Amino acid sequence: MPVAVYATRFSTSFRLLDAGYAIPLGALLGLAAVVLARRARRKMALQLGRTAPRVGVARAGKLLGMAGICVAAAALVALGVYELLEYAGTRG
Repeated sequence: MPVAVYATRFSTSFRLLDAGYAIPLGALLGLAAVVLARRARRKMALQLGRTAPRVGVARAGKLLGMAGICVAAAALVALGVYELLEYAGTRG
């Protein structure tokens, strides 16, 4: 999302509302990070030996995935509020 918003500053054909197309991509990538982190933690639980450094990486991946999902959700809410205000402004 931040990259898509930043790209709108330098493009004349790409408007700020067009950055909303990045919302599903951000949500999917966040979900993929959470799933991969979960799979890694499950795989580490089955292994014997020292897996402590990998647990931190899996935890970081899960946190970053959740952050990506939250950013996508916040962008979706912001876009919805904007569209609602646009609709209310054109009716008055």
